[in-house]
Amino acid sequence: MFYAVALAVAVVDQLLKIAVRAYMEVGESAALWNGRILLTFYENSGAARSSFQGYGRLFIIVGIAVIAGLLIARRKGHLKGFMPEAGAALLIGGAAGNTLDRILFGKVTDYLVMGEGILNAADLALSAGSLLLLLHVIVQEWKERTVYSRFDSR
Repeated sequence: MFYAVALAVAVVDQLLKIAVRAYMEVGESAALWNGRILLTFYENSGAARSSFQGYGRLFIIVGIAVIAGLLIARRKGHLKGFMPEAGAALLIGGAAGNTLDRILFGKVTDYLVMGEGILNAADLALSAGSLLLLLHVIVQEWKERTVYSRFDSR
């Protein structure tokens, strides 16, 4: 299931980006579902929130390192349980989607307007995966403190 989720995220991300590049011009906007979803085709040659513009190719290394690090952590048994496995799968899929864009085009295709930013499905997966891993760490820390506090109070 782990690899299926990671692959599904990367494939869905790439299919959506292919559709945006095929049917929209850079800078063009379109509203879907009675204006509930706004799409704007943007090409980001940097990182999150358009930081580091022009250095997108350097983030190929970051993407590959994230993917490799998570796969190694999983293989060594550091990612056990639903939250860390799901979080890592989402992170790998998102990193793969954006890294593939950087390898092929030197920039990432963004299209989903959210608040003041424009992102893509890979970015959403990266955020969700990070949130799941963070939540796992918080829950584990809480469990450990609860167990230790029980022993300390005796």
